[in-house]
Formats: sequence, C-alpha cells, structure tokens
Amino acid sequence: MARDIVQDIVNRNLEPGAMLPSEVEMVERYSVGRASVREALRILEVQGLVVIRPGRGGGPMVAATDARDFARTASLHFQAARATFRELIEARLVLEPIMAGLAAKRRDPATVEALKAAVDLTREAIVGSESDSYIRGATAFHDVVAGVSGNRILDLVGKSLKIIYADRVVRYVYPPSHRHMVADSHEEIAEAIIKGRAKIAEELMREHMIDYTAQLEQRFPELFGEVVAWR
Repeated sequence: MARDIVQDIVNRNLEPGAMLPSEVEMVERYSVGRASVREALRILEVQGLVVIRPGRGGGPMVAATDARDFARTASLHFQAARATFRELIEARLVLEPIMAGLAAKRRDPATVEALKAAVDLTREAIVGSESDSYIRGATAFHDVVAGVSGNRILDLVGKSLKIIYADRVVRYVYPPSHRHMVADSHEEIAEAIIKGRAKIAEELMREHMIDYTAQLEQRFPELFGEVVAWR
C-alpha cells in the first residue's frame, strides 16, 4: 500500500506540497480498508515522504526528500549492524573527495556562491576568535561539497553520512592554533572546484580528510570504536 502511494507520486510527478487524495478516495482507489490506508500513510510520514496536514482542507501532502530523514533511517541500520564511527569516517573519506571532483565538473553557480560564503565565514571567525562561527563555516563547507555532485543518489548518501557524523562529532574540531590551516585547505579546495579542476579538487579533499582523520584519532581515539547510534 505504501509502495503504491509512492509509485503514484512518482508517476504523477507530484512536487513537494502537492496534496494527495483523501483517505476516502484512497480506500476506493486502492480497494483496501481505511486501516490499511492509515498504516501506509503513517509509514510514509515516519520516513519523511508525506506530511499529514490537520484540520479543514488538510490531509496527506507530498513532502520534500530530505537527507535528514534518510540519515535517520540509515543510522538505525548502522547501529543494528554494529557499524563504528571509524567505518563511518572511512566511508566519508572515500566519498567526499569524489564529490569534490564531481562538483568541479559541474561548477554550478549556486555551489560557487555557497562555497565562497562558507570559506569567508571561516576566515572571519578565525580573525574574531569565534569558535561557534568557525564551526558553522567549516561545517557549511563540507555540507556544500557533500551534496552537489549532480548525482541524486550520491548527494543523498553523502549528505546523510555528513549529518550522522556531524550530530555526534561537530565539536571535535581543530584547536585554534590549527584553524588557519583548515581555512587554507578549504579555500584551496573551493578554488579548484570553482575553476573546474576536478582531479586537483579530489586530491586536495582527500588530503584534507586524511589529515583531519589523523588529528581526530590522535585527540579522541575512543570515538573510533564507538558504535553509530540511531538518531
């Protein structure tokens, strides 16, 4: 039943915000009971694919695909599989350099502006010694790169891994004495992406991720054996 609703959404090319048939109409359309319709809608609501609007004129509505919903489901499976943060970090180390290379091939104008803004925020935070702003800038940079490959599957997976990681590790950042180095690295990667130098962008991102992983393991070795928790 839930599968049928999703198939209808895709076949009809419904955009986020579009209203779905009412519960009564679904009962008739799918030849099932009201309990089956309600259960299917609950499943899709939990998965973040449908929103139920209350009140007069409300009902089931198509929701936007969101990497956070995907991350929540993925983290449940990661925990059940006893996957560790070492494995999560290794997955990002493989994926994010590839994403940087693909972003350089696309050179999407919105991506260029987002990268510049993230780099500028990081630089300004270093000058002002603001840890929260530095974290926002550094995190925003990786948020951008993790979701701009142009491949919807890679973008969804990349962003979800970044979300799971950041929810647990966002405060494990370089000490203030090393933040200029991070800003320099981000700026070099951004420049390679903006100029369309895919191979260089990929190599620079890989070096950056390897260095960060080494720093993280040196300062917080206990994290690497920790099992990823359901968000």
